[in-house]
Amino acid sequence: MAVLARLLAALAVLVLAPVLGLASLAGMASVTTNPALAVFLGLAVFASVFFLGLLLFVPRPRTAPWRRVRAAILVLVETFVVVRVVPATIRPFPDTLSARPEVAGQRYWDLPTGSRIAYVRMAPKQPQASTPVVFLHGGPGVADMERDAAFFGALTSDGYVVYVYDQVGAGSSGRLADPRGYGLARDVADLEAIRQAVGAEQLILIGHSYGAQVAAAYLAHHADHVAKAVFSSPGSLTPSPTGAALLSRLDPGQGRALSLDLLHPRALAAYTLVQVNPQAAHALVGDDEMDARFARYYELLQPALHCRGATVGRSVAGVGAYANLSPQALGAPPHPDLRPALGATTTPALVLKGSCDYLSWSSAIEYRRVLRGTEVVYLRHAGHDAYQDQPGAYLASLRAFLAGRPVPAYDSDQPPADYEGPR
Repeated sequence: MAVLARLLAALAVLVLAPVLGLASLAGMASVTTNPALAVFLGLAVFASVFFLGLLLFVPRPRTAPWRRVRAAILVLVETFVVVRVVPATIRPFPDTLSARPEVAGQRYWDLPTGSRIAYVRMAPKQPQASTPVVFLHGGPGVADMERDAAFFGALTSDGYVVYVYDQVGAGSSGRLADPRGYGLARDVADLEAIRQAVGAEQLILIGHSYGAQVAAAYLAHHADHVAKAVFSSPGSLTPSPTGAALLSRLDPGQGRALSLDLLHPRALAAYTLVQVNPQAAHALVGDDEMDARFARYYELLQPALHCRGATVGRSVAGVGAYANLSPQALGAPPHPDLRPALGATTTPALVLKGSCDYLSWSSAIEYRRVLRGTEVVYLRHAGHDAYQDQPGAYLASLRAFLAGRPVPAYDSDQPPADYEGPR
């Protein structure tokens, strides 16, 4: 029993070694933005605790020759582990993103907010609508301007001028020197600056996923400047973590591949630093390197964004890691409660919800409960990126709503029988 207890204690210490190392890294990062100090302390604590676990695991022999053998074995094992972990933590990832393709007609706004925003403007030969359509992508930090422009550019045939842009920190738009600057407030401020830049008194907003949250926040603060709002697979008005729901939709093989990527020592260090000090994380792993790594994760998550068996996927070249991660860090300011301001608006609104969206049904119905007169359209066999999975039905409902025609509204607060997502 004593031997078993010793082995269990040794295993517990060995397992605790990386945990305590990351905790030490986080603790140092909370008081300094110098990632070298945080990484050094984290690795030192890991190596020390791991060696203690080895000492417990291999009992001390009674005779001197065997003690020397034990010491040599322990040093070799410790050296092997340290030689593997330290370079893997310090050495940059070999991944590189392919060049982000420019969309035909792509231009830039240099906004008074300090954001440099890549965008495309699509217009009919003779615009018939004075209010432009602006599409807001999701994520945050997940842009696919080429695909989104191709889809929503179809509205030009209805007489609309259409703008599709990459939010700051994503796609071809600029990155911030301090990742703490990313967040909902910045995206709303950029959208208002964009409205002024295009000279429009009002906008028609189409927000997808996180983009729906941006549209809702803009509507809450600038209701007079929104003619109509469309919330596509919307994130909740009271944001909460959704990672578990997304990961639960991966099969075991996909889950293992993602876990192995996330358990890379440099990845663990970077994600730990983001939680306590995004500046230190940014100093350790720069934008290009972090975006490339995040693109790998996003590619592995693609099956969870669509209905089972679907093959449609978004480009991974437009992701922005820090724009996605920093607003979700432990010290990031919480999203404000938008519901009181939204409840006072009368802007026509539409919610488009797919039958196998990984976001909850209640997050979509919440918009109808808060925004008076909002209608919900249920799209069968459509995942999170509903406009890719069911483009015909999606576009038909969107066009009907924009033209003031009836839409195939779903009136119940309870999901249909064939709904596959979380409640």
